[in-house]
Amino acid sequence: MSMDLIINILSATLVAGTPLLLVALGELICERSGVLNLGQEGMMLVGAMAGFIGALTTGSLMWGVVAGVAAGVAMSLLFALMAVTLAANQYAAGLALTIFGTGLSAFVGSDYVGHTVDGFTRIAIPLLSDIPVLGPILFNQDLLVYASLVMFVVVYVFLRYSRGGLLLRAVGESPEAANANGMPVLLIRYLAVGFGGAMTGLAGAYLSLAYTPMWSEGMSAGRGWIALALVVFATWRPGRVLFGAYLFGVASILHLVLQGFGWDISPELLAMLPYLVTIIVLVLLSSNPTRTRLNTPLSIGQPYRPSR
Repeated sequence: MSMDLIINILSATLVAGTPLLLVALGELICERSGVLNLGQEGMMLVGAMAGFIGALTTGSLMWGVVAGVAAGVAMSLLFALMAVTLAANQYAAGLALTIFGTGLSAFVGSDYVGHTVDGFTRIAIPLLSDIPVLGPILFNQDLLVYASLVMFVVVYVFLRYSRGGLLLRAVGESPEAANANGMPVLLIRYLAVGFGGAMTGLAGAYLSLAYTPMWSEGMSAGRGWIALALVVFATWRPGRVLFGAYLFGVASILHLVLQGFGWDISPELLAMLPYLVTIIVLVLLSSNPTRTRLNTPLSIGQPYRPSR
C-alpha cells in the first residue's frame, strides 16, 4: 500500500467522520445538561433539506449553511418545548421528532430530488498543507471539515476549563441542587438543546452541500443514530467523541477501499460495516457498565420541573 493511498484513505476518513463528529458534539452538550434528544436523525434530515434548498435558491453555499443551522435550531426548540418546558418524556419526544423530521424533509424536499449544487471544495491552507503526511490530511479539506475541528476544540475547552461548562455539568448531575443554588436550569437546558440542534443542522447541511452536494430522501442513512451511540461509546468525553467519529468514518468508507483492492464480497455486506462497528462497540460497553455509569450525567432523560 503506497503512502499516497494511505493519505487519501485518512483524508476521506475525516470527510466521512465530520457529520458524525458534529452531531455527537452537539448531543454531548445536550446530554451533559441532563437532556437526551433522540431526534438527531430527523433534525439532520431537516437540516440537509433546508441547507440544500437555501443554497439552491440563493446561489450561496453559506446561506445554505445558515438555513441548515436555523432549521436544526428550530427543530431542537420544538423538542425543548416538549421535553424541557412541558417536562414530557424525553424518549418519546425525541422519537416523535425523528418521525416528524423524516416526514417533513421528504415532503418539503420532494420537488428538489435530483437537483445538484456546486458544493464546498477543498481549501489548502498555505504552508500547513505542505507538511509531509499530516498536511494533505488535516490542512487540505473543505471549510466545514475545518469548522468541525474548531468546534471540537471549543467544546473541549468549554467543558474542561470554563465556568459555563461547570454550570452545565452541575445541571446535568442534579438540576434540583443547581436550582437551589440559583442557577437558571431551564435556560441552561434550552441553550444546550439549541446548541445540539445547531450542530445537527450543520451536519445535515454538510451532507447535502459538501459530502454529496445534492438532496435525496433519507440521505442521513442512520448517521443520527450512530452519533447517539457514539456519545455513549465516548462516555461523554470530547476526546473520545473525536476518536469514535473517525473510527465510524473509516468503517463507512472501508467497503470502497476493500472493493478497490478487489475483494470479492457483496457490496451490501461491506456497506453494513459502520452499523456492525456500532453494535460491536455497544456490546463492548455493556461488558463494563461500571465505567459508563461513572461518567453518565445522573439526571439524563429525567423530566424536571423547578420548585420555584
